Amino acid sequence: MHGEYKVPGGKLVVVDLEDHDGRIGGFHLAGDFFLEPDSALDDIDAAVNGLPVESDVATIAAAIRAALPEGAQLLGFTPEAVGTAVRRALITAPGWSDFSWEVVHDEPVSPLMNLALDEVLTTRVGDGRRNPTLRLWEWNENAVVIGSFQSVRNEVDPAGAARHGFDVVRRISGGGAMLMAANSIVTYSLYVPASLVAGMTFADSYAFLDDWVLQALRSLGIEATYQPLNDIASPHGKIGGAAQKRLANGGVLHHATLSYDMDGQMLTDVLRIGREKLSDKGTQSAAKRVDPLRSQTGLPREAIIERFIETFTKLYGAVPGHITEEEYAEAEALVTSKFATDAWLQRVP
Repeated sequence: MHGEYKVPGGKLVVVDLEDHDGRIGGFHLAGDFFLEPDSALDDIDAAVNGLPVESDVATIAAAIRAALPEGAQLLGFTPEAVGTAVRRALITAPGWSDFSWEVVHDEPVSPLMNLALDEVLTTRVGDGRRNPTLRLWEWNENAVVIGSFQSVRNEVDPAGAARHGFDVVRRISGGGAMLMAANSIVTYSLYVPASLVAGMTFADSYAFLDDWVLQALRSLGIEATYQPLNDIASPHGKIGGAAQKRLANGGVLHHATLSYDMDGQMLTDVLRIGREKLSDKGTQSAAKRVDPLRSQTGLPREAIIERFIETFTKLYGAVPGHITEEEYAEAEALVTSKFATDAWLQRVP
């Protein structure tokens, strides 16, 4: 059995192993990481050999830590990364290169249509009716998009929203509210099969699915990092955040919103962001929580999107794609039956 795991922001971890009557055997670790002393590689191999095949990531990592010599240096990977690679080997999880990817950047649609397309395309990928896809959003109306479990009245100031011309809509993924003002953010959605993140913890899958965008941001001169659970940040502050929804049919929606040119004052006028929520970020105002891509790159929003597409295409061999008329029709029907209804918006009042 063979498993691979690219550590977000780190190195590739490769494992080969066998199942010997319910125990891991013939285990060998490899990769482009750094490890001192050299003999620690044998210690890691010995620690994993003999473990039950049902061992989870935490169990494997604990066994490795216990076996490492004092002062061992693991650079570019962790014991948990080895555990993830082992789990992916045991369940034969595929990698990015095992799929045919599409990149979609179509004409603007309403925020409600963007939300409906997320559900439609995730479902189709889960059913095998669409290739895994990266979609860059464009929209033609301002909106506050709240998370699936957020309270409308707790998150949005209706007077502020009306004054600035923002409707309120609800998405299917969890997480916090995002202010979708025209040309002020960059939002993308990944629609992937669950097998791509098999063997990973939920937290690890966030960083794994956004590693490509960190590479794109770094190519633009931004020292981007991932801050668990779901924040993309730089030394100058938070850039954006991600959210996920996993469907029963095996489709996974992972989407992220990055601030391009956010008006911090407007954000505080529209969103009810309490002091307690800000205090755990170490900031005094909502305006300081977002660090616009425009200020760090000096580039037009369109140029940043183009770099995202270029990076994803180069990494994963993606080809240009489009939303089909059938998919648009299905999304329009879902807007009417679900996303535009008061029952959906007010599911958490």
